[in-house]
Amino acid sequence: MPVQRFTRLCAGAAMALTTAIVLAGPVLAAEGEHAKGLPQLNPASFASQVFWLVVTFGLLLWLMSKVALPRVAEVLEARQEKISNDLEKAAALKAEAEGVMQAYEKALAEARANAQKGVAAAVAAADADAARRSGELATSLAERTRDAEERIRVAKQAALGNLRTVAADAALEATTKLSGAQVSADIAAAAVDAVLKERV
Repeated sequence: MPVQRFTRLCAGAAMALTTAIVLAGPVLAAEGEHAKGLPQLNPASFASQVFWLVVTFGLLLWLMSKVALPRVAEVLEARQEKISNDLEKAAALKAEAEGVMQAYEKALAEARANAQKGVAAAVAAADADAARRSGELATSLAERTRDAEERIRVAKQAALGNLRTVAADAALEATTKLSGAQVSADIAAAAVDAVLKERV
């Protein structure tokens, strides 16, 4: 396409130059038939100059159209093909990058969901473990409380038993010292029991 355009342009330029020389020939010949000057401006040699101009221009035109311009056209076509290939590769890479980005976003969303599930499972496990430990602690405390209450009850009974004996001995001695009368241990114990029942 560029070669044909250039060929038409050169052909038009050659026609315009030839027409200008043919039309300017008589004017230049009338001005200086015998004048000395530049040989290329001598109207007598215009015919041979035009012939060699057409031959030279035709040869250059032929060389340009057969040698130089096809190479230029090949370079332009190769460049256009490379640009097209680069654009296609860029579009393919863009599509691939978008696919990779979507896969990354999907994987990230899945990882976040899995992390949230893991955190929820860990929290649930920690809550269950805390509840289990709290239950075990409550059971242990209840058992210790029962044991302590039992020990206290046993100690209280022992203390009351010892108190009864001490109180009976004290009552026996106090009666003997105060009244001088001898009271049996059974009577003193019965009196102490009666007083303890009233107090309790």
